[in-house]
Amino acid sequence: MVRVTLSTGRGHTVFDDAWFHRLHELPAEVRRPVAERVAARMAELPPDRGLVEVGFDPATALTLLSHGLADDRFAAARDWLLRSVGNRFVFHGLWGVEALFTADAAAGLPVPPAVLAALRRTALGGYAPASTHAALKRLTDPPLNVGEAWSDAALAAVTGPDDPWLALLRHLTTATTAKPSAAWEQTARALADAAGPERVRDLAVALLRQVGHPRTLPLAVGPYRTANDLFDAHNATPLRGLAWLASLLPPHQDTARTLGALVETSLRKVPGVGPRSPKVANAGVVALSRIDGEAALAELARLAARVTYRATAKLVDSVLLARAAALGLGREEVEELAVPTYGLTTVGSAAVPLGEATALLTVGGVKATLTWRTVAGKQVKGVPAAVRRDHPEEVAELRASVKDLDGMLAAQRDRLDRQFLARRTWAYGSWRERLLDHPLVGTLARRLLWTVDGTAVGFADGALRTLDDTPVTPPQDAGITLWHPADRDPAETAAWREWLERHAVTQPFKQAHREVYLLTDAERATGTYSNRFAAHVLRQHQFHALAAVRGWRNRLRLSVDDTLPPAVRELPAWGLRAEYWIHGDAADSGADDSGVHDITDSGSFLRLRTDQVRFYPLDAPENLAHCDGHWPYEMWLRDGSEPVDPLPLEEIPPLVLSEVLRDVDLFVGVASVGNDPTWQDGGPDGRHREYWTSYGFGELNATAQTRRALLERLVPRLAIADRCTLDGRFLLVKGDRHTYRIHLGSGNVLLSPSDRYLCIVPKSAGTAQPAGYLPYEGDHTLAVILSKAMLLARDTEITDRTILSQLQPRGDAERARSQRVAAETPHEIPQDAT
Repeated sequence: MVRVTLSTGRGHTVFDDAWFHRLHELPAEVRRPVAERVAARMAELPPDRGLVEVGFDPATALTLLSHGLADDRFAAARDWLLRSVGNRFVFHGLWGVEALFTADAAAGLPVPPAVLAALRRTALGGYAPASTHAALKRLTDPPLNVGEAWSDAALAAVTGPDDPWLALLRHLTTATTAKPSAAWEQTARALADAAGPERVRDLAVALLRQVGHPRTLPLAVGPYRTANDLFDAHNATPLRGLAWLASLLPPHQDTARTLGALVETSLRKVPGVGPRSPKVANAGVVALSRIDGEAALAELARLAARVTYRATAKLVDSVLLARAAALGLGREEVEELAVPTYGLTTVGSAAVPLGEATALLTVGGVKATLTWRTVAGKQVKGVPAAVRRDHPEEVAELRASVKDLDGMLAAQRDRLDRQFLARRTWAYGSWRERLLDHPLVGTLARRLLWTVDGTAVGFADGALRTLDDTPVTPPQDAGITLWHPADRDPAETAAWREWLERHAVTQPFKQAHREVYLLTDAERATGTYSNRFAAHVLRQHQFHALAAVRGWRNRLRLSVDDTLPPAVRELPAWGLRAEYWIHGDAADSGADDSGVHDITDSGSFLRLRTDQVRFYPLDAPENLAHCDGHWPYEMWLRDGSEPVDPLPLEEIPPLVLSEVLRDVDLFVGVASVGNDPTWQDGGPDGRHREYWTSYGFGELNATAQTRRALLERLVPRLAIADRCTLDGRFLLVKGDRHTYRIHLGSGNVLLSPSDRYLCIVPKSAGTAQPAGYLPYEGDHTLAVILSKAMLLARDTEITDRTILSQLQPRGDAERARSQRVAAETPHEIPQDAT
């Protein structure tokens, strides 16, 4: 066996699992001389490399041959084998390893914790034989797999074999159902009482905070390249039990916050796999649903606005519906009432005295900041030493509040942005209490436009005001709705934009500047579908994530023989369903390396091709098409149902049509490969070069046209105004080296007059909002355009070598090489756009 392995670099198929079992069953008097010969053969290999070179099979064989034989000469092989197995995610296909551990268990030998963890993961993956499963039933300790920060800390807290905490950890491994049973809960309470409720509570909260931290024992993952980013499959069950346990313990100010973070951490997506552990996320929601008080309800409300994973989102929704029914309120009302203040005493601010200093908590945009005012009245960012010494717990809570505020502000912003299609109307009294004057939500609501019984108003100088700044005091029962430009005359919309500018109001999302998508002649001709956003190439995973945020239901297209529905947004308030038809994009099947650059390791398409937008009644049968688009969409009819025709676009309410098309325009504008500066070569085989050029420098879509209208007002105020000019689809920037044309749709740059492409890749996808006044937040491309303009207007100050190399005259080959380098090298671009 050793000779075969050394000569071929691998084991031989004749050495299967049964062969290893028979090897171990040989009499000891036969095994000992053979083990000595194998050990001698392996000893001839170079020091410290022998076991690595021969691999698992010979090391396993030697360990089995020497099993039960008292001889230190065989210890090196066994130690290496155990260490190697313990570092693996799973070890299926390593013949003989199961035989070894079965033999160890039968002999009563301890199994190292890391090896036991690998055994458990292998068994859960379905790769272990029945003998391994039988052995695992006898191996109960430690109850948690080592290698994760939270599990290591939980095991380290055990004080001895009789510690009730150990019994409680064993009980957590029985949390195998979706919700805790009465019997499970009774046992958990009894064990927690025995271990000390306060101790258990503090441990539970501390352990839940460590979930998702980097593994303490990194795994040699082999083909499972994402294993180190996943939760340990065995530990997911006791982790679910730990979440349930937290809801049974004495109240703690951090319990709800920690459970909310657990839900989001568990749903964090791993490339090629999906959410880390939906079952742990659901356990966090179940635990929150069992905790009384505002803090738990606030976390549920925040999760309702943030969670996009469908199963967990439905669970959160059902919990909030149950709370609403118990309180006799509507679902939306419960969400609004659940939003906490996080210590804010007025809209957007709070002052908290701590000793002789004062903590100043303020909200600006969708970010909270914490600063300090010293006894001398000086405002500083750092915590004063005396406060840090005398009030550590209060400082920690304030810092946690800042983090919570950021999360809730983003959640409430997204929730308000979705209200346009919710047809929501508030009574003025409750609206004022829950939105306008709410210390947190008020920071968003006061920057939006509303209609009071049909009259448009904005908030400025402490009051609701009309376009001419007349104060408005509505009656308590007046109806309040969100203002939308689709319902208004364009002249009124332009006037409100000037009003916002005059009062220096920066809206949390586009409202007065919101794009309105009117029916085109082409759409009237097609009748039942829109081709306005067809024939685009989108990055699939970016589209998928963005669709979930905007409330669309979508499934990743895999390179498999399967059919899926289109991306769908359900609009129950209107009785409608919007569909965006998409399919996977791959090379033609005739190519020798067909699809090699188009599919991820997990089999999903990297890119999508887009097609029609259609509307159907909400209850119409769904359409299905093959993932790769080779078969068209067809309605799936079940149980004798009749086909349902798409609705004529002229019958779709203008606001619904506009909002749905705006979503689709957003998908294309963000996810299109045409706005990726690294795609100037057209991607795989250059087949998208024409599309990249036409999109990256082509006609402006509605979003880019809005951006252009804003820049017409903004450019004259820039510090570089004398170097900037708007010219059709471009912002022209005159530098000292060249004149540059920045496309207002994609942000791509051309050198003028040669129209040579200049590749500048922002270092961060989250380019900061430029300094100075902007009428709305959230336009990343606008920030990129302004930042590039500031960089190129001062092109003699550029020091980045990859950018400078593109600014020099050169031949085509050298220029192409410099652009490839630039595409692979993100660059810092200045943020001081005013």
